[in-house]
Amino acid sequence: MKLLDLPFSSPAENLAADEALLDWCESGDGEETLLFWEPRETFVVVGYANKIATEVNVAACEQKNVPIFRRCSGGGTVVQMAGGLNYSLILRIEENDATRSITSANKFIMEKNAEAIETLLPKLKTQNSKLKISVRGHTDLCLGDLKFAGNSQRRRKNFLLFHGTLLLNCDLSLVSELLQMPSLEPDYRANRSHEEFVTNLNLPAQKVKAALAKIWNANEDLKNPPLENISKLALEKYSTREWNFKF
Repeated sequence: MKLLDLPFSSPAENLAADEALLDWCESGDGEETLLFWEPRETFVVVGYANKIATEVNVAACEQKNVPIFRRCSGGGTVVQMAGGLNYSLILRIEENDATRSITSANKFIMEKNAEAIETLLPKLKTQNSKLKISVRGHTDLCLGDLKFAGNSQRRRKNFLLFHGTLLLNCDLSLVSELLQMPSLEPDYRANRSHEEFVTNLNLPAQKVKAALAKIWNANEDLKNPPLENISKLALEKYSTREWNFKF
């Protein structure tokens, strides 16, 4: 698997990179890739079908000049900010492999990611079982019963995109300020507020990236990413109000 650790200059470009890489692989030109990027500013990203008025505190975002974007995959709404780490996996769909269906791909990928993070927390894991890394809901990673990563998937015919955001050293108060309570929540959340539900891993991004790259065998840099298509998608889609405020 190839590795791309090349943050782009704008939120729109970072979001466009996921779709551009998926399209590139689907066209037959690209290779399985692990992408990393870290937010440089605060912005909100809704899932593809999310209704902004339902999920986002629009007034608070406007007051703080926090822009709102929409990604190409489903799942819930997230606040991107300094101290977060985003990863994206572009994987080939194999008929006789764990990637063959949404459910099996979720299980396979989440278990590998949990295993990678666990290698960074051996002392916490042995000292207190409540702090064990676990997969909860469909695609949440938790420390105990506190969520530190949400993930989502988008599938094409031959390749899938699986991506997520990990809270490492974020200002978690912004989540409550900028987001409403979600319209859909997993059972284990038990109607907890954002403050009661999320937590930081308090780990350096470089260590987390190294652990994920190792478990996915992403040990060679991607030499020829589709930069032109990323810029085009960012300009024509992810920067537009028509896309971002479509629901």
